[in-house]
Amino acid sequence: MSITSIVVLFVVTWFMVMLVTLPINRRTQGDEGDVMPGTQAGAPANFDLKRTAKIVTLVTIVIWAILCGIIISGVVTIDDIDIGRRMRG
Repeated sequence: MSITSIVVLFVVTWFMVMLVTLPINRRTQGDEGDVMPGTQAGAPANFDLKRTAKIVTLVTIVIWAILCGIIISGVVTIDDIDIGRRMRG
């Protein structure tokens, strides 16, 4: 794996974990009963981006390390996932 592949794998994994994590434990302004004028009731009531980013980064590091281990060890290769044999020369 090259450095570029490692960075791309981390960034893609980070964004996937972020998108999965965002709706967890979300309290909306409608749930709180305090809708600010000019916003929708579905807007987050108290969203803490720093806390969410820290949690996402920690979870991503674990998942990323597992993925890198699988790729580097060769447990799963391109031949395993190349069903139509399109990757062979």
